[in-house]
Amino acid sequence: MSQQPFNRLAPFIQDYIYTHGWTELRQVQIEACRIIFDTNAHLLLAAGTASGKTEAAFLPVLTLLHQNPSKTVGVLYIGPIKALINDQFERLNDLLQEADIPVWAWHGDVSSSRKQRLLKHPQGVLQITPESLESLLINKTSELTRLFGDLRFVIIDEIHAFTGSERGSQILCQLARLSRCIQKSPRRIGLSATLGDYSLAEEWLRSGTELPVITPQIQGGQRKVQLAIEHFYSSDANELTSYTHYLFNHTKGRKCLIFANNRTEAESAIASLRTIAKTQKLPDIYHVHHGSISASLRETAEAAMRGNSPAVTAATVTLELGIDIGQLERVIQLNAPFSVSSFLQRLGRTGRRGRPADMRFICTEEEPSGEESLPEQIPWQMLQCIAIIQLYLEERWIEPIKPPRYPLSLLYHQTMSILASVGELSPPALAQQVLTLPIFTAISSEDFRQLLHYLIDIDHIEQTEKGGLIVGITAEKIVRNFRFYAVFSDSLEYSVRDDSREIGSIVMPPPPGNRFALAGKTWEIRDVDTKSKTLWVKPVDGIASTSWRSGSGSIHTKVLQRMRRVLFEDVDYLYLQNGAKERLRAARQLTKFFRLDKETILLIDGKNYCIFPWAGTVAYRTLERFLNVRVRESLDIRRIGGKSPYFLTIKLGKNTVEELEAEILSFCKKDLTGEDLVTSDEAQKLQKYDKFIPNNLLRKAFAGDYLDVEDLRQTMRTW
Repeated sequence: MSQQPFNRLAPFIQDYIYTHGWTELRQVQIEACRIIFDTNAHLLLAAGTASGKTEAAFLPVLTLLHQNPSKTVGVLYIGPIKALINDQFERLNDLLQEADIPVWAWHGDVSSSRKQRLLKHPQGVLQITPESLESLLINKTSELTRLFGDLRFVIIDEIHAFTGSERGSQILCQLARLSRCIQKSPRRIGLSATLGDYSLAEEWLRSGTELPVITPQIQGGQRKVQLAIEHFYSSDANELTSYTHYLFNHTKGRKCLIFANNRTEAESAIASLRTIAKTQKLPDIYHVHHGSISASLRETAEAAMRGNSPAVTAATVTLELGIDIGQLERVIQLNAPFSVSSFLQRLGRTGRRGRPADMRFICTEEEPSGEESLPEQIPWQMLQCIAIIQLYLEERWIEPIKPPRYPLSLLYHQTMSILASVGELSPPALAQQVLTLPIFTAISSEDFRQLLHYLIDIDHIEQTEKGGLIVGITAEKIVRNFRFYAVFSDSLEYSVRDDSREIGSIVMPPPPGNRFALAGKTWEIRDVDTKSKTLWVKPVDGIASTSWRSGSGSIHTKVLQRMRRVLFEDVDYLYLQNGAKERLRAARQLTKFFRLDKETILLIDGKNYCIFPWAGTVAYRTLERFLNVRVRESLDIRRIGGKSPYFLTIKLGKNTVEELEAEILSFCKKDLTGEDLVTSDEAQKLQKYDKFIPNNLLRKAFAGDYLDVEDLRQTMRTW
């Protein structure tokens, strides 16, 4: 065992290490001890799943807390989900049994009596979600110094789940507000298994502070990985097809985690497996784990996965994070994950304790009828799986972090949160408190002044006789509701109707005349009623997509570019199974025949054309906007459809494909910005509190955060 860092750890930690049979400290733990003990810098620990990052953070921090006990909460641990906090709570309790350092979990499922005990005697480690921390900032303002005045460290787990998101921006606001209150800036420790550009994560972690961030270079061992991709045609997702039997056979009698990209897919997979198991008179070892499942059932699934008996759980992102679910034998991914980062998180769930990581991808397509057009004959999901795997194997590339520039919903949220916590502030004092928060650097004083005037007009803010600002009567019921603490929305959806019949709902509607998919059918938008959030549609033939919103489902342009290479390079990938090999061979022959390696716009039939932009979700949306807003009328475009971000379908009137191609390629020469692609009469309300933001500011935010002109230009240069 490396003596120097081990000897510096608290005696109770040394005893814990010996009694648990550790033979040595891992490199990540040695490096963390060095940085925590010998510097005053922030620390970013980026190492693989099951590398010991959590212990690496807590061992030196708890040692310092043991040597010099804090007078208040000394360590604040922020986790993305309650289940992860509960898991870490149990691990810390085990570690601290012999130490006089209390550990507190604080979230919506923790009892009031337990919280009251912390409020009476604030000490030790507090594990909390961002939403519960927001509640403390609002409701315990006068007690924050008593609770956190001697705070030394803030540990942010799974920071890749926060960076680049509105929720992560909320955390940065919270830490800045807390530091102002206690008049000190605690050291920060960020933990993640999947980071690409460390400098971007370091910038996020240090945001609003003056301390540097140190990221030790952790040498990962040669990890053995077993990958496989298989492809199936399926005529009906509800039938017990060869796909479901393959899934059953590769999970039978094992402890496996099945990752699905949506809740419906997860539910369907488990229903099929249960049906097969029942017909074979086998035990029901199947569970589902996602956000719509009750806490008790999620805990049942987690307990089953920790046990020693076979268990199979289908999950969405809820089990992608670092909850301890024991030694898995296999991970199965249904269709393609959205990102390399997600792939690595899911791969990291298996292959622990020296065993090879085993991950299998199952890609499905509808059984062809023989009438599909070219874009419908390309196995997009399988290409995406291959591209994601190759990007990591070849380059160790992971998607870069891109925080929002204009988080206006969060701007409203933090403005109202600060007013609710303080009671009354003058306009200059409020502006100073809000605009100096590190996430709002792109928000101008004039933009904020306009927001305040608007909030006064709609009675969300009231101006007192002395000129101060307080929470208005209309906003009281919003701010005083527990749902206010979260910056993410339960649901911001448009109702979709065909005459008087409701079909369902979607989040981000395209403009009238465009098409999207819902309830297994394709619909064309006749009208949009933004006031009632209703889309009026009519049924049409063809295919379309509803992948319009950026976020966890946003695919990076580099993934699409690598998918293009997969189609046209003469390479055999050893992890492809027989069905996948045959499907890729057929797709390559097809696209070579149509010269898709040379052409970007192809004729489908008549005046219907298909554009293959090979651009990510945001660049694809930018191109679709350009066609809709700038050239639809001049080119006499009758209809725009497609499947984001893979292809766009265009129906022309009198114009030719040469004119269409010339107009699209001219985009690179036009001096356009994102704001040029947003019409003056629209205002996309995409985030929770966007409905309380002036429309012109929403247009500015949409152009800045949901469109990317430069990415599209760069992509077009590869056409």
